Amino acid sequence: MQALTINKFQFSPLQGTGVLLKGAEWLIKESSANDIFIREDFTEEQQMIFDMCRQFIKTEVFHVLDRIDKLEPGLMRSLLTKAGEQGLLSTSFPEEYGGLAKDFVTSTIVNEGLGDGFSFSVATAAHTGIGSLPILYFGNDAQKQKYIPKLASGEWIGAYGLTEPNSGSDALGAKTAARLSDDGKYYLLNGQKIWITNGGFADVYTVFAKVDGDKFTAFIVERGFEGFTQGPEEHKMGIKGSSTVQLYFQDCKVPVENVLGEIGKGHLIAFNILNIGRLKLCAATSEGAKSALNMSIEYAITREQFKQSISNFGAIKEKLANMAIRVWEYESALYITAAWINEKEK
Repeated sequence: MQALTINKFQFSPLQGTGVLLKGAEWLIKESSANDIFIREDFTEEQQMIFDMCRQFIKTEVFHVLDRIDKLEPGLMRSLLTKAGEQGLLSTSFPEEYGGLAKDFVTSTIVNEGLGDGFSFSVATAAHTGIGSLPILYFGNDAQKQKYIPKLASGEWIGAYGLTEPNSGSDALGAKTAARLSDDGKYYLLNGQKIWITNGGFADVYTVFAKVDGDKFTAFIVERGFEGFTQGPEEHKMGIKGSSTVQLYFQDCKVPVENVLGEIGKGHLIAFNILNIGRLKLCAATSEGAKSALNMSIEYAITREQFKQSISNFGAIKEKLANMAIRVWEYESALYITAAWINEKEK
């Protein structure tokens, strides 16, 4: 078996076996540096992109967190537009659609770099992931030409409509229905979606419905389509600044050219996009966990009890050490997985 090369970094078959290491086998089997991919192997460009993301969070997001949590009208939208102007929303998109055409590892780095921005991180991840990738991966040429440049720049914001009051993880249990209009020009959608991130201000939504009651299908729905409305913002315990609303469809007229993928093949879109989203969520929470660890260390150093810093106490040292170990564990799993996906995308 030939070795794989990613970012000038070679993945070699396990010595003497002729097979590549899988999962976390590199932790328990004899392996070399060529069998893994870690952040120390980032290229200079990738490190610069990560630093740009960190700078954006520090200069544009942290000082307006209170305003974000109050759902100040237009604020989240303006932040996403600024991120788009700096190219932080277009990492995964091909150059022909206005993107930067970077590899999967680099797009994962961006998710991590923007990951501790509280509600802003949620909005960004939803837009660049589940809000845009269905069209990028499964759209036809006309659909990509129409939507991807606007999504890449931040001119338009994307959202994803899958969950319903009685279906979530069981996506195929959805009740939202679609039928072809008598003139054959539209699909008429009827139903409801809940907990839709970015739903309050998004411009384009990937919505799933069953054609004729059984063919689970994806549709591209634009804000302003006749018969499409939304509910008020949900009041949540956390990530309060992330727009979360319900979507309603009452004979919503979706042009037939806005069918995404094939009729009856919507599950392929839903599940594949969600799988990518789960990895990108790991990237975002990785940076959030590091921030929590750093704050914990700073507090432990400055907090004094019995005339000394509590960072000197064994129990505190153990807690901090366990946090650091867990951060390293899932960061390692994250980037070796991203590298494998990167290779498969070639």
